[in-house]
Amino acid sequence: MAKVELKQPIVEEISANIKDAQSVVLVDYLGLSVAEDTQLRKQLREAGVTYKVYKNTLMNFAFKGTDFESLAPMLDGPNAIAISTTDATAPARILSKFAKTALEIKGGVVEGTFYDAEGMKAIAAVPSREELLSKLLGSMQSPITNFARVINQIAEQGGAGESVEAAPAEEAPVEEAPAAEEAPAE
Repeated sequence: MAKVELKQPIVEEISANIKDAQSVVLVDYLGLSVAEDTQLRKQLREAGVTYKVYKNTLMNFAFKGTDFESLAPMLDGPNAIAISTTDATAPARILSKFAKTALEIKGGVVEGTFYDAEGMKAIAAVPSREELLSKLLGSMQSPITNFARVINQIAEQGGAGESVEAAPAEEAPVEEAPAAEEAPAE
């Protein structure tokens, strides 16, 4: 069997993984200890991110003709790729935690746009979709919660034996606001 025939299934596997990917991040994984690598893989798996080490030539073949072709020039040295089809920022967020001590993020493609290592740091700072939704929901609930709290306090004050009666409306003289001084027309 020829070498090309043996490598074709791997290229097809990479192509299948990146086909519907929202993001692909390329990393140099050489600084990781076994314990760190195990922890990294666990966190990526929990986030639904595929993380694999492939030969650079095979990744290069799989990237050709895709949005991820811009990663090809970075394919030197030991590389791994993290692929997410559900959360565009998850690979960058998780990998950046490990990049501080052990691995190096080389670059990535997020939703069709190439980012270098610095760009990936910015992507990593973006909260997950769930975090953004919970912040939005929290900000929407806050006024409602405060309103309910005020209504409850009013009800407690009124229900504690104190009678709160509406004062009769008195007609207070209406003061007119002083007219703004007009500048003389010239």
